[in-house]
Amino acid sequence: MSLYFSYMKTALVFGSSGLIGSHLVKFLIQSVNYNKIKLFVRSPSISTNNKIEIIQIDFNNLNEYSNEIIGDDCYYCIGTTKKNSPNKDDYRKVELDIPKKIAHIARSNFIKSFIFVSSGFANPKHSGEYLRYKGLVEEQLKELNFPKLGIMRPSFLMGERKEHRIGEKIGILVFKIFTPFFIGPLRKMRPIYASNVAKVMVNIPIMKLSKNIFESDDIEALSKN
Repeated sequence: MSLYFSYMKTALVFGSSGLIGSHLVKFLIQSVNYNKIKLFVRSPSISTNNKIEIIQIDFNNLNEYSNEIIGDDCYYCIGTTKKNSPNKDDYRKVELDIPKKIAHIARSNFIKSFIFVSSGFANPKHSGEYLRYKGLVEEQLKELNFPKLGIMRPSFLMGERKEHRIGEKIGILVFKIFTPFFIGPLRKMRPIYASNVAKVMVNIPIMKLSKNIFESDDIEALSKN
C-alpha cells in the first residue's frame, strides 16, 4: 500500500466522543489534508478549534440532516453496549439501523470514503447480536460501493475510557497475558490501542488499498508506518 497526494477536504465524524472517536478527532485536526471537520453529536457541544463544525443531530430523524452529511470522507465510530442500551430495539437501532442509514445518505451525497469501526469476528450469520449486526453493516457497506471503503476490525481496545467496563478490563488483562502466544492467524486477537486504530483510519482515504477489511493485526502493522 502506498500514499498519494490529497487535496484539502471535509471529514464527517459520527461518534467523536468515544474511545476511538476522541483520538480520531485529534488526528484529523493535525492532518494537513482537512480544512473542515464536521462532528455530528446528540447533545450540544462546543469546540475552540477553527477546523471543527459541531452539528447537533436527532438520530431518529436522519433524513432531515441529509443536507449536512456532505463532505469527502465519513468516519463512523458509534457503538453501544447492552448495559447502555438494554432495550433490544434501541440496541438494534444503534448497532444496525443508524449506521446503515447514515451510510446510505453518505453514498447518495457522493461521499468518497466511508471508514467504519466494526469488530473482530464480525459475521452477518453469527448467533450473537453484536457480531451479527456488525457483520450485517459490513455487508451493506460493501453493496453501496463507496469509491473507498475501510472496515476496521479491532480486537480488545486499550486506552482511557470515560466509563469503566470491569469485564472488558479483565478481558484485556487476560489477553495481554496470552498475547505472546497469539501468533499466525491468532495475531488478530491481540489487544490494540484505540489511538492506533484512529491513526490508521485517518490514513485510509489517502491509501491505495488492495482490500477493505482490516483485522486488528493489519491495523497494528499499518499504525507503525
